[in-house]
Amino acid sequence: MNMSSQHKLLFGILVLGSIALFLINISLGSVFIPVSEICKGILGFKMEKETWEIILFHFRLPKAVTAILVGIGLSVSGLLMQTLFRNPLAGPYVLGLSSGASLGVAFVILGSALLPVSVASFFLSTYGLTLASGIGSFLVLAAVLLVVKRLKDTMAILIVGLMFSSFTSAIVSVLTYFSTAEQLQKYTFWSLGSISNLSWEEVTLLFILIAIGLIFSITIIKPLNALLLGERYAKSIGIHFKRTRLIIIIATSILAGSTTALVGPIAFIGLAVPHMAKLLFKTSNHLVLLMSTLLLGSIMMLICDSIAQVPNSELTLPINAITSIFGAPIIVWLLIRKRKIQ
Repeated sequence: MNMSSQHKLLFGILVLGSIALFLINISLGSVFIPVSEICKGILGFKMEKETWEIILFHFRLPKAVTAILVGIGLSVSGLLMQTLFRNPLAGPYVLGLSSGASLGVAFVILGSALLPVSVASFFLSTYGLTLASGIGSFLVLAAVLLVVKRLKDTMAILIVGLMFSSFTSAIVSVLTYFSTAEQLQKYTFWSLGSISNLSWEEVTLLFILIAIGLIFSITIIKPLNALLLGERYAKSIGIHFKRTRLIIIIATSILAGSTTALVGPIAFIGLAVPHMAKLLFKTSNHLVLLMSTLLLGSIMMLICDSIAQVPNSELTLPINAITSIFGAPIIVWLLIRKRKIQ
């Protein structure tokens, strides 16, 4: 079996696995819904119980779709960052987007006492927190893009992103110091991440933003392959490096920034899934890596969300904690296994 047929087989397994996990994810929760009834509801037939239809279309389905979109956005943006910086520890948040989003939310939650009552009540709502998070990410992105125009060294951009993260984290720490216990609790809940509070309108917005980010990513498949051999090699074969770097940063900002703004910061996925794709498919072709990362990111988020939603219980664990607890040991095992093979 040649590599091409191996990839087709792996892609087929991943697609079937993602469909199965999607149905399992929807069936789990405080109320168990049979998979057969879920299929009937999705295909437009009347389900056995009316309450199942309400739970399916108003709660379970948007949550599962959100999990898939978040997995796609974070894993693909992580792949882009690791390729740009040629650093296995680079992730979707190295540009400081997550810190910028956290700063925006911290300002409205921890500094709400300084705002007028009407303004504070709006920003403390779900839409207000999303807007504040998006503004914070956008301001950091604008600062990064301003610096990118002046810097030729790609690694310097990585350092700038880390400095922005440190700077915004310091401001959040100051705001935390002067905050009440209630404000700290609300901010902590936001930082744990949640994919269960999005309406269909917000899911649609996230879908559009993820689609735009993916379109940007697809247009630079060949330059991404060239970047693996270094900046000089990419330039020598006619790659417009500055334009490619700008597109990578914009795509990452759209993919990671939109997910952070709508669901909060989600750890592990963007850092680890690209490594899983590379170890599983054993290729450096970014067309294959992009598709495999996209599928694996969806699968990992569905698995983590299924674990977070404790079956037959109303208890829901923080998704951010589950992604790290469940994912980190897998990556350590994969890296050890790769070392043994080598």
